Amino acid sequence: MKGTAADPAWHGGVTSERAECVLCPNPSPMTLDGTNTWLLAEPGSDEVVVVDPGPLDEGHLQAVLRRVEESGRRVVLTLLTHGHDDHAESADRFHELTGAPVRAFGRGHDDLWAGETIRVGGLEILATPTPGHTSDSFSFVLPADNTLLTGDTILGRGTTVVAWPDGSLESYLASLDRIEGLTRAGTVTRLLPGHGPFVADAAATVTFYLQHRAQRLDQVRDAVARGAQTAYAVVEQVYADVPRSVWPAAELSVQAQLEYLREHG
Repeated sequence: MKGTAADPAWHGGVTSERAECVLCPNPSPMTLDGTNTWLLAEPGSDEVVVVDPGPLDEGHLQAVLRRVEESGRRVVLTLLTHGHDDHAESADRFHELTGAPVRAFGRGHDDLWAGETIRVGGLEILATPTPGHTSDSFSFVLPADNTLLTGDTILGRGTTVVAWPDGSLESYLASLDRIEGLTRAGTVTRLLPGHGPFVADAAATVTFYLQHRAQRLDQVRDAVARGAQTAYAVVEQVYADVPRSVWPAAELSVQAQLEYLREHG
């Protein structure tokens, strides 16, 4: 599950010469410190790509625009990692404010496609499908920085929810394998997540995520073998160490794990 209030705080800011985070003030057990809105630009360019403008929070959108203006740039494109409200609810309003197109997977004629290279002001962004958390999840590689923007597929702290029924554990594991391949190839060394701080060691984090999923599956198998007959009963056993405020999300993840076990044994 996602991190807890005891984790070190993250406030956003510049993470490289091409990437900066403006943190949305929507902290919660599910959003950690808040939603990370990423500003991407090639050094020397006046064109900015915004990734995940966040929930419909006018103050946050104005803070993003102020930061862009302070840098002497303008927003020319908005990308969405997926359609959950804490990442994408403000997309239409942000389009009204900037005039910049919004692109995502599953938005009609502006759909992203796997392997697409997006070029803006000299910046290259590679669109990489990473379904699992949701069916529409995409991540974005910045080849010049060896960095991957992961949305909710991998977080800066803790682990994420596979949001059944839209999410799929089988798809999620395949996405983690895909990201692991990028780390093995050296294409990705750092991660810029949708929540929590940037991740300096992408390879170690992906390995942790894969191990965590395998351990959770074993725990769910054991809980069922001990007589747990519902997803909630599994949560009571397997997620007893996480705050009850995230148990509803844990129940969705357990549903996804049970579906995976039904299909794979």
